[in-house]
Amino acid sequence: MAPADYRLPVWFFGFEGVLAAAFDIIKAFPSAWPVLLGLLVVNIAVSLTLMRRRLKLAKALWRALVALRVGSHFALNALGFAVTSTLGHAVFAVVMAAVTIGLLAYSQETAVRALTRTPAER
Repeated sequence: MAPADYRLPVWFFGFEGVLAAAFDIIKAFPSAWPVLLGLLVVNIAVSLTLMRRRLKLAKALWRALVALRVGSHFALNALGFAVTSTLGHAVFAVVMAAVTIGLLAYSQETAVRALTRTPAER
């Protein structure tokens, strides 16, 4: 496989960013759930069809994002900074989306570099 075959498309990062922020988007804007549900269905369909070969990498990245989501809220609660307001959830959604996209890009680059190394480089 060529290095380009391992890369997830940039628009997929946008999907993942929105879905990573979905919890806070729903908390801030409860009426947004139908749009998020639609994006989730499209994301699943795309993942199972167009992204089939890259699904293993995407699953590994999602596990890290779920840990980040849960860990960040637990950490904030433990420090006494629970996110409860609409503005707080909106800001946290933007931050989670940005962090998600950044981590996905970094993880992808790291994985592609590791997968495409020649035996002499190992």
